Amino acid sequence: MAATVRLSAAVPDTVVLLHGLGRGPLSLKRVELALRAEGYNVRNLDYPSRSADVAALADEALGPVFAAAVSANPARNSSPAAPRIHLVTHSLGGILVRQYLHDHGVPPTLGRVVMLAPPNAGSEVVDRLRDWKLYQWINGPAGLQLGTDDASTPRALGPLPAGVQVGVIAGDRTINPLFSALLPGADDGKVTVAATHVAGEADHLTLPATHTWIMWRGDTAAQVAAFLRGGRFSR
Repeated sequence: MAATVRLSAAVPDTVVLLHGLGRGPLSLKRVELALRAEGYNVRNLDYPSRSADVAALADEALGPVFAAAVSANPARNSSPAAPRIHLVTHSLGGILVRQYLHDHGVPPTLGRVVMLAPPNAGSEVVDRLRDWKLYQWINGPAGLQLGTDDASTPRALGPLPAGVQVGVIAGDRTINPLFSALLPGADDGKVTVAATHVAGEADHLTLPATHTWIMWRGDTAAQVAAFLRGGRFSR
């Protein structure tokens, strides 16, 4: 599947941004502005992350994106020259992408994907807290699905589909020592660096960032742009 960025085309590629659990489009505003400066069309989506389970949220957030692309230009969508739709996600947003690809296959318009701090193997924080009523109220159904057991949604989704180019950026700093005490190894306060990996990823990078603020860093935005441009992070 072609994923070449064509910013010189009459219609530039689009980048769709998906925020994390309990967040909103503002959390990805710095990434949005950086990618607009690169020449992309950017759609910084909002979706009710606390209202439903992962499968329902994936359909709600991404279904209209790819349906609209097909209906807008059905003859060109499978052409290598057609504009691509790239995805940049934070945390839960990455799991929504994996769920959508698992349920619907790879859309012909899909370009590259960058996941920031994704719980691709779940989080031990969820294992410990998901039975608490307060946690359930704050995080909703999707927040209960992000544990580390084999039945958790991230683990049940399996490897990425062949041909999908995914780059993962993890953080290894924390501002939440209580949560970090529940996490084995280097972590960002919510997810371990090891748990951000997913089978089939094209590249992986660790930055000195926390889970909450990784998307506000200038180096994060620069690395996102580098991966969308060439399929690898800059080193």
